[in-house]
Amino acid sequence: MQKINNWEWIDLAETGSTNDEALHLTSGAKGHKYIVTAQKQNSGRGRRGRGWVGLEGNLFMSMAVEMEPCKWGQAVFVVSLSLLETVRTLFPTVDIKLKWPNDVLVADRKISGILLEKGEGGYLVIGIGVNIKKAPQIEGVIYPAVSLAELGYETDRITFLKKYMDIFDKNVNGWNTCGFGAIRQRWLADVKGLGCEIRVRTDKEEKDGIFEGVDENGLLLLKTNDKTEKIYAGDVFFPR
Repeated sequence: MQKINNWEWIDLAETGSTNDEALHLTSGAKGHKYIVTAQKQNSGRGRRGRGWVGLEGNLFMSMAVEMEPCKWGQAVFVVSLSLLETVRTLFPTVDIKLKWPNDVLVADRKISGILLEKGEGGYLVIGIGVNIKKAPQIEGVIYPAVSLAELGYETDRITFLKKYMDIFDKNVNGWNTCGFGAIRQRWLADVKGLGCEIRVRTDKEEKDGIFEGVDENGLLLLKTNDKTEKIYAGDVFFPR
C-alpha cells in the first residue's frame, strides 16, 4: 500500500470495479481514507444504472472517506470542479465545461464519469473514471465520449491522479472551512448553459426552462412559467 497525501493508495493490476473494492474497505476503515485505482476495470458502473466501459490506459479510481450524509449532494460538485481544474492545470488552453449534475465536457464531449455510493459506518465511496488514452464508442448516448489523448492532450493515469488529489484536497479544505457557497460559485462559472434554455429529462417527464443555477444542495434550478422548480435528478440537453 502506498500513500498520496494523507490517503492510503491501493493500485491494482485488474479488478471488476474499484468502487466494489473501496466499498469492501469501508467495513474496517476505522477513520482511514482510501484511494483504489486499477490498470484495468472489467465491470465499472455509472450514474443511474449505466455501465462504464473500462479501456486500458484510462483512470479508474474510487475514494473512500468518512462524510456526513447531509454533504453528499454537495460532494459531487467538489469532485467535478476538481476534475475540471485538474485538466485545466495540465492543459491551460483546453476547451472545457461542466454539465449538471456531474459531467465534465472537453470540446463538448464527455471525458469523465462520477458515481457516489454509500459505504459502511458513515463512509462515502466516490468512483471516478477519466478517459485519458481512449474513449468508448457507444450508440445512443447523450454526449459522445472522447479521451484527452484523442484531442491531443497527452498525460497518463498516475500523473493525472496525483494532480487531481492535490486539487481535490485543497478544494475539500476550502469547502470545510468556508462552506459550499464558494465551491458553487466557481462551479457555476464554468457550467454549460447557465442562464439559457435547457431541457431536463427525468425518469417521469421532460421539462423545458431556463437554467438558473443550483441550490445549496446542488439541485438544479429550472425556471418554467414564471416559477422556479428544483430538479433532483435527470439528464440535461441543450438546444442545437
